[in-house]
Amino acid sequence: MSTEVILVDKNVNKEETYAQAVGIIRSGGIVAFPTETVYGLGADATNAEAVGKIFEAKGRPADNPLIVHVDSKEAAINYVDDVSDKALKLMDAFWPGALTLIMKSKPRIFAQNVTADLETVGIRVPNHPVALNLLKRVQLPIAAPSANTSGKPSPTLAEHVYHDMEQKIPLILDGGPTKIGIESTVLDMTSEPPVILRPGNVTKEQIENVIGTIRFSADLHGNVPKSPGMKYTHYAPEAPVYLIEDDSKLIRKAIEHVQGKGKKVAVLSSTEYPEADFHFPLSPETLYSSLRKCDMTDADLILTGVPSERDDNDFMMNRLEKAADHKWFS
Repeated sequence: MSTEVILVDKNVNKEETYAQAVGIIRSGGIVAFPTETVYGLGADATNAEAVGKIFEAKGRPADNPLIVHVDSKEAAINYVDDVSDKALKLMDAFWPGALTLIMKSKPRIFAQNVTADLETVGIRVPNHPVALNLLKRVQLPIAAPSANTSGKPSPTLAEHVYHDMEQKIPLILDGGPTKIGIESTVLDMTSEPPVILRPGNVTKEQIENVIGTIRFSADLHGNVPKSPGMKYTHYAPEAPVYLIEDDSKLIRKAIEHVQGKGKKVAVLSSTEYPEADFHFPLSPETLYSSLRKCDMTDADLILTGVPSERDDNDFMMNRLEKAADHKWFS
């Protein structure tokens, strides 16, 4: 299978561009497209065979549910039951946007491999013109996890998608770099108070300003996850990642220690370390891009500086801990 990349901008015939993508999805295929968070790998969420192609392309575990993308609040309400006043307030406050709501799914709508056989579904309206144009034209709910090999850093550029998905998918819509660069916040509305299952750009404080008290999920212990990003090691490059306090003396000592063993070290930090073999910036916007750049080096180990004063429920810390599999350098 050859993989075509189409640049979607003001110089492209939009109807023709989207017609190709719509045709692929309606015929049971998969298409990568940009959202404001990361690039997604989309298929008709009502078609189990089409959704199976997502799992095959990504190498994704079958018990990991997918987030469904729709073009409006009204479309979302058509697919879910027991929509609370709190859920409606959040839709009005944050959609289109980087907030996924877990709600009770209406029966016999979504393919079972979208919901991982659960009675709930994660659903959101993305805030990106390409994603919304595609959704409005296809007139189907689109299941779309991040368009990367499962467990690897999520794609924030079309070239990241191409690197992982070449010859696995037929089409990538290139809408340029994603704006946020971190996956959506996932909030479980089937619990009271609602529970953040995955932190993201929409913060706990912002949500509480709209609906009052919410809480964070404790880590799962062998349970079936309701949300992506809860159960498995994620966002990891090829070389092992280690967290380290973002203290210049400590990081320089760690660099010297690793290099003293004849190994090369890459450092991800907001501070530059010329003595490291490789250095890449660390911020919400550059996290995944920097992790992917590490794979283009021959680094044996990656040190990621984290501040000594931090919120362990912060979305950056959440992603870094999963990339490092909770390993700290010592």
